[in-house]
Amino acid sequence: MTKAPTPGRKLGMAILIAMLLAIPLFAVYLLVYDRQDQSSSARASIASGWGGPQTIAGPVLVIPYQTEATETVTEAGRQVSRTTRVWRELTLSPQIADLHTKLTPERRRRSIYEAVLFEAAADGSARFDLPADLARFGITADELAYDRAELRFGLRDPRGLFGQPPVVLADGKRLGLQPGKGSPATNNAGFFTWLDAASIRTRPLLVRFAYSFRGNGWLALAPQAGDTRWRVTSTWPHPSFQGGFLPTAQTVNKDGFVATWRIGNLALGRSLVSSGDVVPESRPEVIDRAMVATPADGYEARAVLISPVDLYSQVNRSVKYGFLFIGFTFLAFLLFDVIGGVRVSSVEYLLVGAGLVLFFALLLAFAEVVGFTPAYLIAAGAIITLLTSYSAAVLHSWRRAGYIAALLAALYAILYVLLNLEAYSLLIGSLLLFAALAGVMYLTRNLDWSGFRTQSSTD
Repeated sequence: MTKAPTPGRKLGMAILIAMLLAIPLFAVYLLVYDRQDQSSSARASIASGWGGPQTIAGPVLVIPYQTEATETVTEAGRQVSRTTRVWRELTLSPQIADLHTKLTPERRRRSIYEAVLFEAAADGSARFDLPADLARFGITADELAYDRAELRFGLRDPRGLFGQPPVVLADGKRLGLQPGKGSPATNNAGFFTWLDAASIRTRPLLVRFAYSFRGNGWLALAPQAGDTRWRVTSTWPHPSFQGGFLPTAQTVNKDGFVATWRIGNLALGRSLVSSGDVVPESRPEVIDRAMVATPADGYEARAVLISPVDLYSQVNRSVKYGFLFIGFTFLAFLLFDVIGGVRVSSVEYLLVGAGLVLFFALLLAFAEVVGFTPAYLIAAGAIITLLTSYSAAVLHSWRRAGYIAALLAALYAILYVLLNLEAYSLLIGSLLLFAALAGVMYLTRNLDWSGFRTQSSTD
């Protein structure tokens, strides 16, 4: 007569099968990352040609000037000093820059993928002053070539520009814009205009500007003025504010958001005046992928148009709870085996575990099509129905299968709560594990796991 395995051996078998199920569970985990990468590529393809994540900077006033430069060269074995006239640039950041940007978001879909694009209408004004202590920089006001001055604007991806943006001086004169010569903060990408800045010698130079551009993902400002005021409005109800400067005031509701920044150059840690050699014009780097995930710079203010639900992140988090599902379900079958007297084979454990792992694959597949919550209900309902029907056959009772159905329904309900209450997920999960452990200890308090007590009483 074959000796029945002890409860301890049955527990060991259940643990071994659960460990083997880590392989397909890990495969699902990798599948989530693969689908997430495909989604990012698809969103980049949707936004291709529209304009990438955008950073704006400026305007700054650049006035060239000539000065003498001495260099030492070697001729005929001896050093010779030569003095030449070279062009350099005086760069003035505005004393005050007041900007307003209106973001108009737009959803675009391709197959099951969606990208959030935007059109931005930027307008504002800037005031430039010639510093009274210009001599400290080794420059005199008479050396400046005011008629060759340039007003430069930075834009990270100029491919998003459209229309004919105007720049208007205080006297009403409209200036035509030229491509290139942006800002170092935008990799020298942007646009500029020539102007005669001779009036700055006697009074502040006031300019007004307005331009429109396209982008996707986020919009950032690299502040450069002595006092920068930036106001962003949008109908997008799910913004995220990042970077080294957060809004001084913000309002977010279902109708959109309004955010206001105020940043001074003392916080930027740099002077409003700089001088240096003329930088040769370079073609800005073209970014092929429209949605590049770059962290916010410490000296920029960024408004991100985020999706309210990142289904890949939620599926990824749910997979991490896979072992709890397997553990609780196996424990229920084990208790029916060692206490209820219903024999459960290793193959039956394996098939039940496969069904539990399949839940996460179904969740991912349906979530990409119908969204996370409907997908969760569909996948959970399918797996509960499947395992309940199978349990009725394995446990030889629909009543016992009802306990399995109730356990699975409770587990899926708890998991959904944990996924939506991220801040308290650890606390709730720990308390549930404590309650489960206490229940198992109580139910198995008189169980002879090793079989020694039964054998001793028989002897």
